[in-house]
Amino acid sequence: MDLKKGDIIDNQNLVEHFECSPQGGMRYSKRTNSLVLVSNHVKSVYEDKWIDNVIHYTGMGQTGDQSLDFRFNKHLSESNKNGISLFLLEVFKTSQYTFQGAVELIAQPYQEQQLDANNKERSVWMFPLRLKDGGEPIVNLNSISEIQKLKEKKARKTPLSKLKLIAEAKGSIPSRRIVKSEQTVRNPYVREYALKRANGFCQLCENQAPFKNSDGSPFLEVHHIHYLRDGGNDSIENVAALCPNCHRKMHIVESDSDIKLLLDKAKELL
Repeated sequence: MDLKKGDIIDNQNLVEHFECSPQGGMRYSKRTNSLVLVSNHVKSVYEDKWIDNVIHYTGMGQTGDQSLDFRFNKHLSESNKNGISLFLLEVFKTSQYTFQGAVELIAQPYQEQQLDANNKERSVWMFPLRLKDGGEPIVNLNSISEIQKLKEKKARKTPLSKLKLIAEAKGSIPSRRIVKSEQTVRNPYVREYALKRANGFCQLCENQAPFKNSDGSPFLEVHHIHYLRDGGNDSIENVAALCPNCHRKMHIVESDSDIKLLLDKAKELL
């Protein structure tokens, strides 16, 4: 199997291709003299960060302070002279591994503070890695959005007593990366029809628009009842004009009864 950047494979194909272990974030293969680095954004105690197309990859060891001499940390730290090939894969969805390509260590490993598997503060080793082809890692906007939602859900379940500790341990420098997104060109006539059809009233709560635009028209937002990303149509039967609060509610709560109500109203007003 010839892997190309952006290819998504399962764990079995990963193991067969690299002849490595089926488990772990770092997987060394003696047969191929390669070290497979998995950055799992779905389920991991590690905090890997992308900054200017460089991934700062967290070393091996889930509890306690990490050692640079521990197992594959040593392999990775000496990779520029030991001849081991490095390959990076990222996980944005469970059991799906996105191949990013060969990487190389571009600076000395450094230490920072993170939480271990027991939520105890510890010192970890970070490895600055860059793709050898000099390009950008492939990731789409939807993948980043889904990962962010998972993290926000996890944060909501965390008690206040632990939130401060975790927030401070993650540091103040955000992860930054370039993402690719597919832009849908929406029909402006469908949008304008929805706004004028509503006549200044939210079609969910039925209250007047909360304020007026600079041109004096009521401020409402056009919502696609069945999302375009899920195959919904950009049509007058699939849009509603909502106040900002109700628009936000539709995207967060996604109530079946609200969806049915908006669809019924759209049909009534045709």
